[in-house]
Amino acid sequence: MTDPADNFATPRLAAGALFVRDNALLLVRKTYGNGWDIPGGYVDRGESPAAACEREVREELGLNRTVRRLLVHDWAPNESEGDKVLYVFDCGDLGDDERRIRLDGIELAETNWVTVDRLGEYVVPRLERRLTQAHHAYTTGVTLNLEHGQNRK
Repeated sequence: MTDPADNFATPRLAAGALFVRDNALLLVRKTYGNGWDIPGGYVDRGESPAAACEREVREELGLNRTVRRLLVHDWAPNESEGDKVLYVFDCGDLGDDERRIRLDGIELAETNWVTVDRLGEYVVPRLERRLTQAHHAYTTGVTLNLEHGQNRK
């Protein structure tokens, strides 16, 4: 007899931090993988997505930031990784903290402010869609439920 739990989804969870300055987003260039992304990473077992976002910002940028609110929840399975749910959080204006960013040089190589209309030059299409929607959520005060980076209406 098959256990019904064998059919339950067990997605990998990831959380990212959105920092906005005018119409630009803070991107980080990773030393591995797809290159540019927002600060963030996978959620550890027993950890909430918001706590994971704060931990990743601490580890990657050397900053203690508190998540303000959820901007997007994105169901985005990836053929190579299976089921995946990504959360993007508003982590506020960096202000003076920008000068305190400390990259370890092992995981992250550099940061850059990229305007929303130029995201496609830096990130893969699915991430461009997600970040564009996250910026929309940030500017309009809504939270969006996405699938593959597109608004699920």
